[in-house]
Amino acid sequence: MVVKTDKCAFSEFNIFPGHGMKFVKRDGTPLMLINSKSKSLMQQRKKPAKLTWTLRWRIMNKKGKVEEGIKKRSRRVVKVQRAIMGKSADEIKKLRTQKPEIRNAQREAALRESKARIKKEKADKAKAKQQVAKQAGGGKKDSKHINKGRGKR
Repeated sequence: MVVKTDKCAFSEFNIFPGHGMKFVKRDGTPLMLINSKSKSLMQQRKKPAKLTWTLRWRIMNKKGKVEEGIKKRSRRVVKVQRAIMGKSADEIKKLRTQKPEIRNAQREAALRESKARIKKEKADKAKAKQQVAKQAGGGKKDSKHINKGRGKR
């Protein structure tokens, strides 16, 4: 046997036959309320969404009604290799698959080359310094004794 139920206008609970009360607003719209608590809160203009015991609050806060079968599908993350610092994805892949011995040999060669370059720069700097010292030293002699005796007056 099917029983006709109404919904409470405030709490949204099912109202079975022989229960609840009908409240008619000034504009003539009839509202079904489950009990005096719902009627009182509605007349105080309380919002059902802010009362935790109402169905409106439970719907807004996603409580209850766990639907079985419908499962949220998560997307599988696909890793994408992008170019970094001017190297393409293919070059990066080649470097990754390279054997460690080859990689170490390349690293050592690069270190040797950079050390040689630094050594050469230092040598050039020292040579330039010597040439400047030769040019400055040839023109003036006895630079210590030029201002002798002129300090205190």
